[in-house]
Amino acid sequence: MTMKTMAKTLALLLVTVLTMACGNGGNGGGTGETGNAGSKADSTVSVIKAVKARKPGRKAKKKSVLTPGATGSPYEILVVANPEDFQTGAYDSLFAVLTDEIPGLPQAEPQFRVSKVSTSNYSKTLKYCRNIIELKINPERYTKCRIKYSQDVYSVPQFIMTIQAPDARSFCDFVADSHDVIIDFFNRAELQREATKLMGDCNPNIRKMVMKKFGCEVSVPCELGKIKNGKDFLWAATDKGENDMNFVIYSYPYTDPETFTEEYCLKMRDSVMKANIPGPLDGMYMQTSRPFVKVYDSSVHGEYAQFARGLWDISNYDMGGPFVSISRVDEKNGRVVVVEGFVFAPNGIKRKLIRRMEASLYTLFLPDELDLRNNQFEIEEITIKPE
Repeated sequence: MTMKTMAKTLALLLVTVLTMACGNGGNGGGTGETGNAGSKADSTVSVIKAVKARKPGRKAKKKSVLTPGATGSPYEILVVANPEDFQTGAYDSLFAVLTDEIPGLPQAEPQFRVSKVSTSNYSKTLKYCRNIIELKINPERYTKCRIKYSQDVYSVPQFIMTIQAPDARSFCDFVADSHDVIIDFFNRAELQREATKLMGDCNPNIRKMVMKKFGCEVSVPCELGKIKNGKDFLWAATDKGENDMNFVIYSYPYTDPETFTEEYCLKMRDSVMKANIPGPLDGMYMQTSRPFVKVYDSSVHGEYAQFARGLWDISNYDMGGPFVSISRVDEKNGRVVVVEGFVFAPNGIKRKLIRRMEASLYTLFLPDELDLRNNQFEIEEITIKPE
């Protein structure tokens, strides 16, 4: 049994579903219901643990070329509600979720920038916003809480989430319980947009170097112009001195049965960074800030992937910032390929930079996935199964 076969078999055995809504689940375009799939589980069968099987999605509605482009900046959300919903605590509960802190950053930064409008002022122009959440609270129409979504209704690309509830109290409880679903849904939407953009406008030199060195394809921002090569290692950086974005790709043989444990992941990262990314003085090097790192299982292009996000620093030196990495199995070549983005912005907002680098990591195509890049590129959406 191959590594990939084992991974897909385990996907069927290990996947659990977070049950948070009623009705039919959806994935992709059109109208559906949002949610979340996936779990972290141990297995004695294989060290390759797949936590999410890719499910076919609905096709997005075909839009006219006259459909306007979506307005607003990335990670901005417009909340539409009746005037009373701004007084009952319903809007406040949703605002608290949307502005929760982004994990893995050295200082508090909110997940989204939120604006609000009452239904009476919800004009045609505002309906073009890229991310919209509509509150629907009505005891005569709804008996249960539910999350629904629609795609590209008034503009492209656009997601509109509707949260239904019979009353304000049940709405507040439901939104609190659905925290991860709401956050992940719009994060994935923005990652999708940025990754698709990068695939059409990236640094061509880095793409060629990665293809030649690793046999893989990846799209990173054009600004990353400074490049350093090492053994099975490549580092590209903006090297501005501040607000720096960095991309790293490296590989190592798949030989250890503990490859996809947290300890092995961070051990390999520290080993590679120590050898390739020095500090400002001799004897200094990049390392992982272990207390501030989360390692978890997910998927990319429908296949198992191990994520790590948190903080890095330079040994014996006051310098650091956030990073995110994705480790994937290249079955064709019997190795693990790791892509990472990290940021150095001591005096600036890091949210935008690290999210842009994270989007680039999703554009990695392994040697046996190169045919996928010619199809429509998609990051797996968050979905929920009904009760």
